[in-house]
Amino acid sequence: MEIEAFVNHEAKTASTITIRGIFSLLMQSVDANDGDKSVISLGLGDPTIYTCFHTADVVQKVVIDTLQSGNFNGYAPTVGLLQTRRAIAEYLSRDLPYKLTSDDVFITSGCTQAIDVSVAMLAHPGTNILLPRPGFPIYDLCAAFRQVEVRHYDLLPERGWEVDLEAIESLADQNTIALVIINPGNPCGNVYSYNHLKKIAETAKKLGTVVIVDEVYGHLAFGSNPFVPMGVFGYDIPIITVGSLSKRWIVPGWRLGWFVTNDPCGTFRKPKVVERIKKYFDILGGPATFIQAAVPRIITETEEGFFRKTLDMLKHSSDVCCKEIQDIPCIFCPHKPDGSITMMVKLNLSLLDDISDDIDFCFKLAKEEAVIVLPGTAVGLKDWLRITFAVDPSALEEAMKRMKAFYKRHAKKW
Repeated sequence: MEIEAFVNHEAKTASTITIRGIFSLLMQSVDANDGDKSVISLGLGDPTIYTCFHTADVVQKVVIDTLQSGNFNGYAPTVGLLQTRRAIAEYLSRDLPYKLTSDDVFITSGCTQAIDVSVAMLAHPGTNILLPRPGFPIYDLCAAFRQVEVRHYDLLPERGWEVDLEAIESLADQNTIALVIINPGNPCGNVYSYNHLKKIAETAKKLGTVVIVDEVYGHLAFGSNPFVPMGVFGYDIPIITVGSLSKRWIVPGWRLGWFVTNDPCGTFRKPKVVERIKKYFDILGGPATFIQAAVPRIITETEEGFFRKTLDMLKHSSDVCCKEIQDIPCIFCPHKPDGSITMMVKLNLSLLDDISDDIDFCFKLAKEEAVIVLPGTAVGLKDWLRITFAVDPSALEEAMKRMKAFYKRHAKKW
């Protein structure tokens, strides 16, 4: 298949891979299916496509009120509205041993733009950055555009996807600009304990490097480990936190994110550093002004019941997914998700007769069963699969039923 050959070619260079790019190609395979099955997507991290995942009514009302006020139709400051930055600083400070201020917060167009800013601010010729494998490929792409060398360290499935700290020490050198941590994990669904985060902070301090922590799934933790922001170690190491409203409030299309310097010791508060950050934001376009203006009320008026309901649904759907996977012999889940909305499962190709790798598996599954899952190659782990479980339980069960049928059709004949 020409599409599969193209993806395999792209996979040879990690910096060219994007999740949406592969997703679009998988959808083309579904379009080539002459059957009458409806598409079930377990491929993108957008739960809004399913009716059981929607934002709180008050959130939509606040945005409508803000828009109809007519007060926020003009440009916002390039760093973001002051009231928005102040509200996010207060929100994030709830879980920290120090207080952030509006000067620590910069508003971005989603977390993706915050990721790009974090890499751009640190990049200079001859540098490298440490990224998790598996991870989120946007980091690789941003580093490639900034001509920053990418060095991947492994996450360890047998330890609940913890960071391989020994690998980090062996990979880092005097040209390492940052260590990237994603917690709660995308794509693994892990949530790091306080003790593991402390070890990460100690390692970063020893190496003298900045930590960029991606907390876009912050507070989406439903397992044994509560969510702990990396910023609690801000007195020990300089930390850049990136995040957004998108996942916790289930509004990914609103593109409201933040770039935050967790830096009570003042590393990022030096005049030249502050000036560089502000000038960079002068060339960026942030979220719509009325969305920014709604943030303070969104944060204060969303009831805890909404968050609890979301976590209950995610836990239930992850339980359904893990239970059904047990009946598909060619797939193995080494660690049940503790948070986030995605999980990684190992593909056992030895049990399949005519499947060459994870990419081949996903394209044939899409064509034959109209089920979309992401090949692990897209997130840096060949012959694994990334499954999004933020799905209506009925659709998830149907997807797993089709995957079982797909396995039986392709099972090796002994």
